[in-house]
Amino acid sequence: MAEPTPVLRVRPGEVPERALVVGDPDRAEQVAARLDGGRELGRFREYVTFTGTHRGVEVAVSSHGVGAPGAALCFEELHRAGVRRIIRAGTCGGLQPDVTDGDLVIATGAIREDGLTAGLVPTSFPALASVDVVSSLRRAAEATGQRCHEGVVLTNAVFYAYDVLGSSLATWAEAGAVAVEMECAALFVIGALHGTEVGAILAADGNPLRPGGEGYDPHRDVVRAGVDVMIGVALDALVT
Repeated sequence: MAEPTPVLRVRPGEVPERALVVGDPDRAEQVAARLDGGRELGRFREYVTFTGTHRGVEVAVSSHGVGAPGAALCFEELHRAGVRRIIRAGTCGGLQPDVTDGDLVIATGAIREDGLTAGLVPTSFPALASVDVVSSLRRAAEATGQRCHEGVVLTNAVFYAYDVLGSSLATWAEAGAVAVEMECAALFVIGALHGTEVGAILAADGNPLRPGGEGYDPHRDVVRAGVDVMIGVALDALVT
């Protein structure tokens, strides 16, 4: 029997070819509860992996924590375990005025301010979602009636900015970025390196550029409702 991977602690051959990835281990358990026959495959630190079926298709769900370097470990080991289609389902901050709390965002590509991928490929290499995955996510999102946006997201390594350098969020918003998050660029680049189909759908939990907005609070009902819809969309797109 093959040895388990060092971080995810899953064995090649026991992981399905399709996987959903989420930041929060509790969210991974939330997804696993929606699967038929869900069971745990591996657990180590912030990484927990489950498998089960959705609409009769075998899928996995893994948590990857916060930030590109740690998440990249998850993405790499999923590929090494045999996964060939990965969709990230997470939260984001809106960067455009019409991206409001609970809205969905489908990432078509990512700006590589992630702190990791510059060590993997040249900085001019694009971080792009797979066209087929984007199409699957779009169809699944349209079926829900939930407000959904589509475009390039900013993958940022910085969560709390200081006055020393300031924040670049307004600049990227002016350039057209629809949202900010912390892992998509790593997923898209690693997917390209391995020839793995990749994509991402995100639920907005605030807008850091909103004038006079209240402090960041991802624990509101409107965000929970958006996340719940997002998970369903991601699972449906994963198996189509």
